[in-house]
Amino acid sequence: MKIAVDVRRIRDFGVGTYIRNLLNALSHVSTGHDYSLICCPEDKSRFAELPSNFRTIVYRRRDSSRWDHFDLPRLLHQIGADITHIPFHRVPLLMPKPYLVTIHDLGSLFFDEAAGLLHAAREYRLKRGLLRADSIIAVSGATQRDVANLVPEVASRIQLIYNAPDPQFLEHGLPSDARAAGPDAAARERARILERYQIRYPFLLYAGSIRPQKNIPRLIEAFAVARSSLENIPAYKDLRLIIIGDEISKHPNVRRAVIHSRVENCVRFLGFIPFDTLRIFHELATAFVFPSLYEGFGLGPLEAMASGTPVIASAVSSLPEVVGGAAMLVNPENVFDIARGITEVLTNEDLRQDLIEKGHRQAESFSWARTAREVLELYEEIGGQSSRSSSAARKSDVTRPVR
Repeated sequence: MKIAVDVRRIRDFGVGTYIRNLLNALSHVSTGHDYSLICCPEDKSRFAELPSNFRTIVYRRRDSSRWDHFDLPRLLHQIGADITHIPFHRVPLLMPKPYLVTIHDLGSLFFDEAAGLLHAAREYRLKRGLLRADSIIAVSGATQRDVANLVPEVASRIQLIYNAPDPQFLEHGLPSDARAAGPDAAARERARILERYQIRYPFLLYAGSIRPQKNIPRLIEAFAVARSSLENIPAYKDLRLIIIGDEISKHPNVRRAVIHSRVENCVRFLGFIPFDTLRIFHELATAFVFPSLYEGFGLGPLEAMASGTPVIASAVSSLPEVVGGAAMLVNPENVFDIARGITEVLTNEDLRQDLIEKGHRQAESFSWARTAREVLELYEEIGGQSSRSSSAARKSDVTRPVR
């Protein structure tokens, strides 16, 4: 089969992780098909190491462009794709069949800041894309239920295929640009990263986007409460909160939370950092805190678990399903409960070690190889159905009596 995959979101935080690891895993389990990767010009080099049956096709339209509704379908016809995979919820209105779409979550709809006609248009596009899809991949049982509730007609076409943490979080190797060598290389490389970012204190970590559902203002308020309760414990008297993701300048409500909580000197926003550096931050964090109000899967907590870091996460949406019993679960709408979770994980050493051990096992229970095999089976199932349908149509044309 000729399989087209829209990879324009390769730079996104969660979707990008999905695209990158799915393609890498498919390259190891799928040798009999040809893949056309539809990418932005600046991202072509990202796919250079994939096998020869993966080729990149440069396409300059963003999926937010109104012209994408026309130009992407035209490109797919030119490619001669037998099936197309859209790994995000934005499906062109004129998308040719057969295709499947991966739904990571419905946060863009549930937490849409737009209203009126603009919101209605976004909902229409999402629902139309789902209704016409030959299959829909949901990355968790929670997302599967959300999609079925939103569009009941597609319930029978939803396939649950879990994500997995990036395998590099489980490897704990040295960064590609590491300068240290020898038996103490890992420790010296960590020290170099800490010195580069001027980190000389214990810290809580959040890594991800700063969208409304991520609940960052409450995280900051809870950190202020927890820090106050820990100030008499020598190990945590200089505790900080590091947030890796979007720049704070884009989110005035987050800035207000920092000022209101009087923790301007204790909260750092690092924006986006190189992957290898991000991995080391996960390993060095005292705890990873993820009080999201809504998640379709929740890669962040799993990646922290894979790094050997205890996790405090929300007891809502997909998170209990994904983290299992390997995280401290808290009520994300209650600042004091988030603070309680932080305090317990930092002060109870037995609990801490238990979460670290269970977390590592939980992260290892998810596998991109398994995800790729299940996605490949779906490609072949849909492609086979399409082939049989086309064959039947041709046969009908041949045997239809001439009038």
